[in-house]
Amino acid sequence: MNIEAPRPEFRQAQKLQLVDCDVHPRLRSPAQLKPYMTARWWDHFQTYGARKRNGIAKGHPYPKTGPSDGARRDAWPPDGSPPGSDLDFLRAQHLDFYGVDYGIINPLWVGSGDQNMGLSAALASAHNDWQLEHWSIPEPRLRPSIVVNYDDASPASAEIRKRAKEFDYAQVMLLSRSAEALGRKRYWPIYEAAVEHGLPVGVHVFGFSGLAVTPTGWPSFYMEEMSAHGTSVSAIVASMVFEGLFEHLPELKIVFIESGFGWLPSLGWRLDKCWARMRGEVPHVRRPPSEYIREHVFVTTQPIEEPNNPKHLEDVFDWIGWDNVLFSSDYPHWDFDDPLHVIPKSLGAERQRKILSGNAKKLYRLK
Repeated sequence: MNIEAPRPEFRQAQKLQLVDCDVHPRLRSPAQLKPYMTARWWDHFQTYGARKRNGIAKGHPYPKTGPSDGARRDAWPPDGSPPGSDLDFLRAQHLDFYGVDYGIINPLWVGSGDQNMGLSAALASAHNDWQLEHWSIPEPRLRPSIVVNYDDASPASAEIRKRAKEFDYAQVMLLSRSAEALGRKRYWPIYEAAVEHGLPVGVHVFGFSGLAVTPTGWPSFYMEEMSAHGTSVSAIVASMVFEGLFEHLPELKIVFIESGFGWLPSLGWRLDKCWARMRGEVPHVRRPPSEYIREHVFVTTQPIEEPNNPKHLEDVFDWIGWDNVLFSSDYPHWDFDDPLHVIPKSLGAERQRKILSGNAKKLYRLK
């Protein structure tokens, strides 16, 4: 295993500590799920496959495809297994190399978004077992997320309650492209179960809604896909605020993962202006939307906005709140953010510490 020796900055990263809020584990093959699925659902999955809500008949649901499936070129383990599928390699290349205290693992293609709700729930549950046996139990630095079929809230909330009792999961994880806007009341049982067990809810970009990923149709280019994440999660924030979710659950914490964060201040300003003029439409929203956002919404840094003037980045963090920004690397994907360089040192050691570890340790109750 050829892993480059740590660079001099590594010691500084160790002093600051590091919690990576977006590490992606991957199956070596779907057969790894077989031990965790009933014969009925495994046979169904093998015989009929998945039926994603997807506007593209074949291939990946977004333009960029390739043999690496978006991974770093150096992330392939020596035995040729898929990037993110080998614990020893991930441990050496990422956890040990950077001195990661904790990594929040977020499996992406777990069955959510399938049109067969039973299969979707079975796949999500199997992934939760797989996370424990293959990742979190052998490597305690890796903290699992409870993945659910969120478009079927009753079994999803039952899965959350079951998992929260059996292991110390970090969060509940949803994907951003759901059947309806995630503030709708159909999803509230999921948030209620999360709050009941003191868990934040992570909303990671991507997923399968069956709708185009932009308001004006399917994109031609990968860069369109990536820039559309900001508008996608903006709609989710607006939905959560105006549906009254945060009034209903004042302890709920939402973490937006891999969507950037530069979109959030302007969204808050716009929502405040709309609410001031049309608040009679939503009497259950008792305060300006920006107040709910600052209390309930957290963001991860990757992909970090990098303005030419570093002061502009500080201005964005000032609006969001320095306690609400969490570091993420997106390992092992090609747009990975290196924790030794991505957080500007001009922010100062204390603010670096908050972003790299302090805020996440508090939110996820890590020691």
